[in-house]
This record gives sequence, C-alpha cells and structure tokens, in this order.
Amino acid sequence: MSDFSYAAPGDLFVATSMRRNGAVKYQRFDTAADALRYAIEKLEPAVLKGTVLEVDEDRYDAAAMRSLYDSADYPLPRAASAAG
Repeated sequence: MSDFSYAAPGDLFVATSMRRNGAVKYQRFDTAADALRYAIEKLEPAVLKGTVLEVDEDRYDAAAMRSLYDSADYPLPRAASAAG
C-alpha cells in the first residue's frame, strides 16, 4: 500500500445490514484520508467490518482501512478514542 494516495477522492460503501440482501449506503469524500477518518472514528466496529473503501479503483476492507489509518503516512490528526 506504499502507493496509496490519501489525497485522492474516496468512495465509502457502508453495509447498513449484515443480511445477504442488505442495503449499502454510499458516501463520497473529497479525500481518502477523510473517508478513513469517518470509517474508523465514526462507524461501529460491526458496521466497519462490512464497509469497503474504494480509491483509484482499488478496494480496501476494514483491516486494510485500519492499517492505512494507523500508518505514519496518514496526514490527519487521529481521535484519541480511535486508537487501534
């Protein structure tokens, strides 16, 4: 993930239901960093588990999002409550 662009637009697909035919909520963020902040800091862990981030046609699951958020390259301040 060394070529990940935190400045690129990010699309977040949040599973609002864990059922097979559950609804998915779509949100577009100006930057992937903002999308990561929202996903890690605002979503409940169970919801995050079914969430996917898409950046530059690449998709990232909850574990990858956590890794990107925890990276030293992450450009935004982190919330103290979001510590992994």
